[in-house]
Amino acid sequence: MGLENIIAEALPEILTTRLDSLINWARKSSLWPATFGLACCAIEMMNATSGRNDLARFGSEVFRASPRQADVMIVSGRVSRKMAPVLRRIYDQMPEPKWVISMGPCATSGGVTA
Repeated sequence: MGLENIIAEALPEILTTRLDSLINWARKSSLWPATFGLACCAIEMMNATSGRNDLARFGSEVFRASPRQADVMIVSGRVSRKMAPVLRRIYDQMPEPKWVISMGPCATSGGVTA
């Protein structure tokens, strides 16, 4: 019996694994964002993938153009009344589970032009 089996029997709520298995699981389970940039915050979102900010260390370096391949939608910029149905249609095309992040003051609270 190895150490993993002894720990699994004594403490069933403890998970033991190899580090490379954990890293591969994290890469497989990483979020793939779909960008929905409407204003100047979209430039900041593009900057997040640069070498200085390195969004890849969180597993989200692959921005998807198709909502059918994305897990999370990042909305940056003010969403107008005309743009809201388009945003909803794109959200409905995303597979489950799905999340939305509003980025910047305009997407979060309407900004100064609301």
